[in-house]
Order: sequence, then C-alpha cells, then structure tokens
Amino acid sequence: MKAKLSIVAAATCLLATSAYALKSEDRTVKGNYQVEYTKAPGAVNSIGEMFTKGEVYGRLRSNNFFWDWDTQKDGVTADNKMMGLGGSLVYKTGFFHGLGATVGFYGTTQLLGDNKDGFSPTANYGKAGKDTYHTRRDGTEGGMGNFAEAFLEYKNGKTNVKVGRQGIDSMMLATNDTKMIPNTFEAAMIENKDIPNTSIRAGYIMSQKLRDHQTFHSVIAFSGSDKTAYNDDSGVHKGLTVAKIQTAKEDVDPEMILLTAQNASIPNLKLNGEYIGLNGFFSTAIAEANYKIKLNEAWTLTPGVRYLKQMDNGAGKIGGASLSGNVVSSILATKTAARAAYTNPDSVDGSIIMARLVAASGPLELTAGYSKISDDADIIAPWRGFPTGGYTRSMAQVDWIANTQNWAVKAVYDFGKAGLVPGLLIAADYENMNFDDKKAFTSGFTDRTIFHVDAWQTFKSLPNTEFKLRFATVDADPAYTSATVQSTVDYNSYNEYRFEINYLF
Repeated sequence: MKAKLSIVAAATCLLATSAYALKSEDRTVKGNYQVEYTKAPGAVNSIGEMFTKGEVYGRLRSNNFFWDWDTQKDGVTADNKMMGLGGSLVYKTGFFHGLGATVGFYGTTQLLGDNKDGFSPTANYGKAGKDTYHTRRDGTEGGMGNFAEAFLEYKNGKTNVKVGRQGIDSMMLATNDTKMIPNTFEAAMIENKDIPNTSIRAGYIMSQKLRDHQTFHSVIAFSGSDKTAYNDDSGVHKGLTVAKIQTAKEDVDPEMILLTAQNASIPNLKLNGEYIGLNGFFSTAIAEANYKIKLNEAWTLTPGVRYLKQMDNGAGKIGGASLSGNVVSSILATKTAARAAYTNPDSVDGSIIMARLVAASGPLELTAGYSKISDDADIIAPWRGFPTGGYTRSMAQVDWIANTQNWAVKAVYDFGKAGLVPGLLIAADYENMNFDDKKAFTSGFTDRTIFHVDAWQTFKSLPNTEFKLRFATVDADPAYTSATVQSTVDYNSYNEYRFEINYLF
C-alpha cells in the first residue's frame, strides 16, 4: 500500500504547478462531469434568429486507462491499457416565444487498446476503459459517433419542458459523463419552480443509451448474447433478460415514470424526494434530508440521511432477488443454495438506510458515511445514478447488494482556495464493503476495501483546459467456488489508473 500511495503522490506533484471545476466563459464542468451552461442563448424575435443567434459549444477530451490485476485469470481477466480521443459539438438555438432546441453530437475513437490480447474473442478486458470506445457484439472495440442529445425545449415563467434525447440527473439517473459520451435518455421532462424554494420534476422515460452504446434501448432488459442492444450497465439485473420478460408477457421496453422534488424552505435544511416506477417490474421511493449546522466562524457540520425503498411489482418473479440472475425459480436445481441465500428469492422488495456527516472549513471538506442494505433483495439501478452515491460508494463499485454493510470516509482539499497551489484540487476516499458471505457465492461480489484518489489541475497559462488523474486500489477477498468454500487464488484485487484531459472551446 505504501508503494501505491507513493505513486499517487508523485503523479499528483507532476500536475501541481498552477481552479477546480473546469470553467470557460460559457460553461462549467462539475466534479461529477455534469455540464452547466452559464452563458446560453436567450429570447429572440423570429424563427430565423433562433438559429442565427444560437451558440455552438465544443469539447475535446482524451481518456487513458491502465488496469493492473493482482492475479490474471486466462479468458476472464487480463492486464490492459486503453487510450481514446473524443469530443462533442453541442448546438443550442435561441428561444422564440419560449421554444428552443438543443442538438449534441458526441464521438470517440480508439488510439490504443489491447482489449483482445489473444484471448477469448467475446471477452471484454477493457473494464474501466470500456466506455472510452464502442463495444461491439463480438467483444471488440471501435470508434463511435452519435447524437446523444436532440431535444426541444419550452420555457414559460418558472416552468421548463424538454422532449427528446437528453441527460437526466437525479439520485437514480445520471448523465455520468466521466468517459467520452454521456448516458442519455429519450424522455419527456417537465420542471416547475413556482412554489418558493421548491423544484418539482416529472418525467416519462422511454429508452436509454449507455455511454459505450451506439443506439438507444430498453431501460431494464438484459441480453447475454447481445449486450450492446440492451442494458449492460454494471448495476444491471441479469435475471431480467429479454427471454424471461417475454415469457412473463411483460414489455421488453417499459416506460419509466420519474418524479423528483427538492425543498429548501427551512433555513439550512435541504429535503429531497424521488420516485421511479416501471409498470410490471418494480418501483423505488427515496427520501433524503441534509441539515447544515454552523459550529463556529470556520466550521460547518452537515448531518444527512437517505432512505430508499424498492417495491416489487413483478420483477422478482421474472428475474429473482439477485442482480446476478442466479436465483430465479426457472433455473436448474443446482442453484438451490443460491436461492436459499435470499429471504424471498422471488421478490425484489428491498431497502437501504444511509447516513453521513460532512464537516467543512474553507478549502477542506471531510465526510464519513454509512449504508446498510436490508437482507431482502439487491437494489436495481442500471441508470448511472448510484443509490449510495455521496454516502459510501467509491469509484467503479456496486455496494447495494442485499445484506451488505458499507462505511466510507472522504477528504477533499482545494489547494487553490487555500492559496497553496493555484488550480489544484485533490479528493481521496476509503471504503470498506462487507458482503453477506452466502450471497457472495450467488453474486460474485466479495468483501473488499477500496482506496481511491482524484486530482484535478488547471493552469492560467492553458485556459479552458483541465487535467485529471484517478487512481484506485482494490483489495478483495477471493471468490466463492461454492456456497461455503472460497478459492485459494485471489482473482478479484486490482489497481486502476486513469488520466484525462478536457478542453472546452
């Protein structure tokens, strides 16, 4: 571990020679890579001016990945490196009588990759770098370009309506644009802020395009034979296959209902609520509260709690309680032990309770978080919004498997704000994930600890440009070969390195 930390420190120092959040005169790219348009076209006087007074927003980016397994497993895992170059052009029209439009083209091409490396023609060893390029059906990778955004927008007072391909950010859904192309949805969204200190949104979501997919597809269905035509996110429920959904006579392409609400009427108290529903499958409700306390002139303390309740409406009978798909009743009798690991293997009823403390003073922010998933079903969330995000989840981890307990600590320090190193911000977190051993055999997840560091750097001499270094080391237990026996070889631990450059124009 000491050697790994030394590598991180050295790499960080290479960047620390001149502010957090990439900013240009018209955009801000947040730490989670949401793009906020700070200067956008306004009202115009004619249809012609909608286009002549529109704005084009460009972005170039480079992503580089290196994946280092502690022990490689032939045909399953392999050390690999990836390099991609991509970018986007987004065009926004002016607004004529409140009506406008946005079109965004995103593309990426592979510069370097050893994903195949002479092994199985259908295995994808890219792992972290997977979303840097387009993953084909046969497991190979290639370039990609698509109109990930294309929507009409209508503004009237404090009401905003968007219809078409768009990014949606909530507790369960996210653009999650940390690679090359954002996660977007074909949807109709309406937001209203007429109630003081309150924002309410309602959405009707028809399909999703994951970051490395060329086309839009079902928000929930999985296909082992053609993953790229359906949802293959790391949090996907592999039991909700196209075949099983069709056998159950449910819709392979169900619409999702999304409702969100945020209120800040009480000073220092922020309340959030969210509901998602997929008819014939399940629904999820979330409530969250954060209250900021001023301790003294320097420090604030913000306790936060979040509760998530997942309610079955048919998904459990179709795909089972486990995201692995290994406990559904239609599978072979050899999975009896797997089914026994779940309280009710044919239901996706489940919940999570989360809590955190956030202490902040000037350039420093410290967070301690905890999450406990009920001993029921795994939580279904393949839309790049993470159920435990902001509480325990660390980079590239799924920590919402049933009966899992997680705790995490995080520190963020803005060296520019502190007057030490202009443009440098570093965030580090440590997470401990304690899985239910009985479910580890079923799901493939095992107990693990994760140490993860992000470092952002901008320079005054290079305006509109940001450099980002990411590192994670995962120390995981070996996989279970049966319900009670663990492997003697650890194929689950690894180190991961990422380097990204962003340029806005």
